[in-house]
Amino acid sequence: MTQMTATAPSAARHSLKGAEAAELKRRFPARPRLEVWPETTATRDEIIERLQRPPLWSAGTSTSRLAGARLLLSYLESLSGETWQARWLNTLSEEATKDALYRKVTSWGESAGRKVYRTAFNSGLLALICADIVRPDLPWLIQFSSGYLRPSIQTSRDPDGFAKIEEFVPLDVVRSRPGSEALNTIAQIIAAYGGGVQDITVGEFLVRMERTDSAQTRGTRIAYSWLRDMGQFPPDAPPTLRRIGTRAGQVTPEQLVDRYEIRSRPIRDLLVSYLTERQPSVDYNTLKGLSTTLAANFWADLEHHHPGLDSLRLPPEVSAAWKERIATRTVRRRQPDGTVTDVVVPRHSAPSVKTSVRAFYLDIAQWALDEPERWGPWAVPCPISEADCSAKKNELRQKADADQRTRERLPVLPVLVRVAAQRLKDAQNRLDALKGASLGSTFTALGETFAVPSSTQRFDGLPGRVTDQNGTHRYLVAEERRAFFAWATIEILRHTGIRIEELLELGRHSIISYRLPSTGQVVPLLQIAPSKTDQERLLLVTPELADVLSAVVSRVRDADGRVPLVASYDHHEQTWNEPLPLLFQYETSDDNRAFAFNYIRRVVQETLEASGLTDPAGNPLTFQPHDFRRIFITDAILNGLPPHIAQVIAGHTSINTTMGYAAIYPTDAIEAHRAFIARRRSLRPVEEYRAVTPEEWQEFLGHFERRKLALGECGRAYGTDCIHEHACVRCPVLIVDFSEMPRLVEIRDNLVARIAEAEREGWLGEVEGLSVSVAAAEEKIARLEARQAQKASPVFLGVPTFGQVVARTSAE
Repeated sequence: MTQMTATAPSAARHSLKGAEAAELKRRFPARPRLEVWPETTATRDEIIERLQRPPLWSAGTSTSRLAGARLLLSYLESLSGETWQARWLNTLSEEATKDALYRKVTSWGESAGRKVYRTAFNSGLLALICADIVRPDLPWLIQFSSGYLRPSIQTSRDPDGFAKIEEFVPLDVVRSRPGSEALNTIAQIIAAYGGGVQDITVGEFLVRMERTDSAQTRGTRIAYSWLRDMGQFPPDAPPTLRRIGTRAGQVTPEQLVDRYEIRSRPIRDLLVSYLTERQPSVDYNTLKGLSTTLAANFWADLEHHHPGLDSLRLPPEVSAAWKERIATRTVRRRQPDGTVTDVVVPRHSAPSVKTSVRAFYLDIAQWALDEPERWGPWAVPCPISEADCSAKKNELRQKADADQRTRERLPVLPVLVRVAAQRLKDAQNRLDALKGASLGSTFTALGETFAVPSSTQRFDGLPGRVTDQNGTHRYLVAEERRAFFAWATIEILRHTGIRIEELLELGRHSIISYRLPSTGQVVPLLQIAPSKTDQERLLLVTPELADVLSAVVSRVRDADGRVPLVASYDHHEQTWNEPLPLLFQYETSDDNRAFAFNYIRRVVQETLEASGLTDPAGNPLTFQPHDFRRIFITDAILNGLPPHIAQVIAGHTSINTTMGYAAIYPTDAIEAHRAFIARRRSLRPVEEYRAVTPEEWQEFLGHFERRKLALGECGRAYGTDCIHEHACVRCPVLIVDFSEMPRLVEIRDNLVARIAEAEREGWLGEVEGLSVSVAAAEEKIARLEARQAQKASPVFLGVPTFGQVVARTSAE
């Protein structure tokens, strides 16, 4: 149940964004920026002579280049410095832009009586850079924006290095707009750091990525991928520079804890020591989650609400208040009127948080026995009991919620499958029409008219976007890709029930064949790599699944028929996996990339939105990739697959986990029970299930009629005789009706009177027998009175009754 209340803000957290880039810069430093090298110490005459010889001079070189070089050398000579590079740095100390330099040179020329032309200035500046007289830094070169820089650097500095690149990279990619940006990046790095293509290191690319905005990083990424694929970088170099500024990578326990600004230095050091001790035995994702639990959810919360704490020994009122706070969390919800409100909702992970904190206390107490000098001062009683960590209620609620999700989604799965197939067919029709249209023209597909731009920046020649009849920009290539992989995801998940991480790890070598030893028949199998449970397993490939896998393989393999190797990023471990021929990959201008989790979730959700499916409340239906896994297991078990076989297929370590995934409907349980009875009947002799004769049926009905007694009913089973010789008051199976209470009291009183008479007459045998009957009568009277008192109490809920007994014509 939610409530609208103001709550204390959660612990502040510093982002680890860019931590991976900082670590890579430490491991792969850029070459130092030199201040002295042979070319920058040359005399003016030596420089002019070099500029007039090949490769710096050719038959088509403009004379303005030499004039501009002389002008700039004269200007630099007017500045202080031992080398040309030192004078260059002095003139750019205030404003590092080409326009600022031009204004300075122009001002100097006016004072010296010399006319400065912009064309000569640009040509001379380019000549000095290509001759390696000065080395501007990368930010200055990025804004230099000269179309002559790359061909001039290529010709004058390293023609062989650029030739190797053009031999390695396809010609259409080199001549495309992205390819030109990549060559410009390489030329800029050579101009800034000297040397040739073979001298460029990972560090220079990292520096350029840091100094440019996102719109200018495409060329850097493409150039890096070229040199990486050519084998120029070390094996442990990052596979790609994409999103390197946002990834955190694996950080140290100190960095994990310091995100939350723990004010108590001793507690902060303790948490770091504890995480460092646990680090070798857990994976990084677990370590990161543990740091959040202990540093943010536990101690930072305590410091926020109880300032001044510096000991793990918590007062009872402090620990009780923390347990109450951790049971809820604050989320932001958009209201129907469009406003956003903070809402307090139950924290479903509260038991696991308390379990981690309890383990923290108990671990320290255990370690204190082995290292008392290190852990002993922190060993205190744990404020969280085992009962506080009980998650039974949460598990039951999660099971009920998951079953409800499965019951809502299983019936509509065929609709989702049809919509995914239709969306793919429509997207392919639009893309085929686009491929047949020329630049600057219009085309019609599926009743829609699209306008094609007159130019494109894509290396494959297709326009990046078109404009539909409503003036909306459409990216048909991306639309077809999303539709295809949405269809492939839905089909593979519903046919296999694998996890999303297992889906994204499927490779070309995951499809294997197996020859049956008995018949020699070859059957296709899908090999699932170890993931959550570290267990490898094999799944039989059905014909429908084989068609889907074949379509995916045909799509991603290159012209040589091979599936390209791509490196995928493990978002849990924050590391790069080894390059593999993954099936879920796509080609870009700079590389082949593996799909991420969020992309798969997004394309599946787009298909759902197109289907128009809604939940019982009328809201748009949502699907998570794990819903397909639950649907697969539920459908398999409902169709007769033994649960222990489903356990093996799903890769569960316990059959209880498998049964937890199965959403069994009540009607399914009834039908399964009836099927069990039918199977059991088939094993019994036929004569036991013969038809009942009319005489036997009347005898059966007469049994219930003969059970009617003065005090109520006899509860003996059908076909049995009375074993108490009809002494009903004594019989324990007598069911006394409360309306016969006066009669039972009268019988008891009569028995008491008879006992008194027998005692007067000395009939001791009668006294003994009548006393047994009196005791039985009093016991039944007491039971009736207790039942009536319970019925009159305010908490009595009543006893279910049956209006009539429906007789069957055959015994089951």
